[in-house]
Amino acid sequence: QVQLVESGGGLVQAGGSLRLSCAASGRTFSSYVMGWFRQAPGKERDFVAAITTSGRTTYYADSVKGRFTISRDNAKNTGYLQMNSLKPEDTAVYYCATDLDVGSYYRDPLTYDYWGQGTQVTVSS
Repeated sequence: QVQLVESGGGLVQAGGSLRLSCAASGRTFSSYVMGWFRQAPGKERDFVAAITTSGRTTYYADSVKGRFTISRDNAKNTGYLQMNSLKPEDTAVYYCATDLDVGSYYRDPLTYDYWGQGTQVTVSS
């Protein structure tokens, strides 16, 4: 079992920045691939970014590439999502998720077994 707790969400103006954190406990965080997803009201849960266990490889949705940065600190059992140049369309509940092995299916939320409770990000225009 892995427990995940997100933090760092809030209200920000367009063009602003936020950094989300995902604190993990229960198992060895460094063994788990980590992903970030988001879900806006009435929409499906969408892939945002993913990072391999070592942190050497990252993946991004086209909509956030160049603006968001995913990272992790395995010594602190914590993952991060730095969000810059935020847009109103980034408004959503953001979730972190982990799994031991997602293979090439890192974009599919069904691949991940463990999820946090989510943190709200609201970007005003």
